[in-house]
Amino acid sequence: MSSVHYGGQAVIEGVMMRGTHNVAIAIRKPSGEIVVHGEPLPARIYNSRWAKLPFLRGLTGLWDTLVLGIRALMYSADMALEEEDVKFGGAAMWGTMAMSLLIGVGLFVLTPMLLVGLVDRLIPSHLLSNLAEGLVRLLFFVSYLLIVGRLSDIQRVFSYHGAEHKTINAYENGVPLTPTEVQRFGTAHARCGTSFLLIVLLLFVLLTSFLGRPSLLVRFASRLLLLPVVSAIAYEFIRFSANHPDNVLVRALVAPGMWLQRLTTREPEDSMLEVSIAALQRVLADDGLST
Repeated sequence: MSSVHYGGQAVIEGVMMRGTHNVAIAIRKPSGEIVVHGEPLPARIYNSRWAKLPFLRGLTGLWDTLVLGIRALMYSADMALEEEDVKFGGAAMWGTMAMSLLIGVGLFVLTPMLLVGLVDRLIPSHLLSNLAEGLVRLLFFVSYLLIVGRLSDIQRVFSYHGAEHKTINAYENGVPLTPTEVQRFGTAHARCGTSFLLIVLLLFVLLTSFLGRPSLLVRFASRLLLLPVVSAIAYEFIRFSANHPDNVLVRALVAPGMWLQRLTTREPEDSMLEVSIAALQRVLADDGLST
């Protein structure tokens, strides 16, 4: 088995997996057919010198979420509707990404600031003010997961999320990639994007607590500037935890993220595991590895 840490994300009726040089997305079409699309990762992002440097390499995690993830979601949506001439990207993808960024920043960065700002004069210290903002942000995040998790379509995506984790867990434990074998594994994984986002938010709470109480504009700008910094630190922690899974302290630190994954994963059907296995097998084959 390779020492490379494979992973991906769930999409609509499918799973996206990223390898060292390629990405693959497997989709179950309404007809029942599994379609697998693969393409090379942009070398200027994943194979450049800075992409291998500690902390700077964490920016590839942002690219995975903001670009690869949205491209995969849009591609899967078109495939699920059996649209003709489906493309893995395009101008619509960049527009969707920009809108998603605006909504994300508005909901998880700006709104908590504005809400705390309404009562800020009643908060005795800048430390408590910043902590209150961070706690509101965490509450928004968990509430968002609880709310969207009740939607039937999202529940299927969460089941594919569970299928992705089970498949990665099975591969990392060296068992055959068959639905029967893969089904035995859990739906949680230490390198999950849910855990990554939780670490980002917790680091935000910690670091912003010491930034004083500037004007709203400066406060907002400081949060935006911290995003890549916090993401880089969180990425390094995820890598460290993946390389030291048996360390007692590491296990304790990743426990909240593993617990939170109960909100974003569901037990998958065997047919979903077939899709996630197909995606992983594609990137393994592209890397010259057998399964």
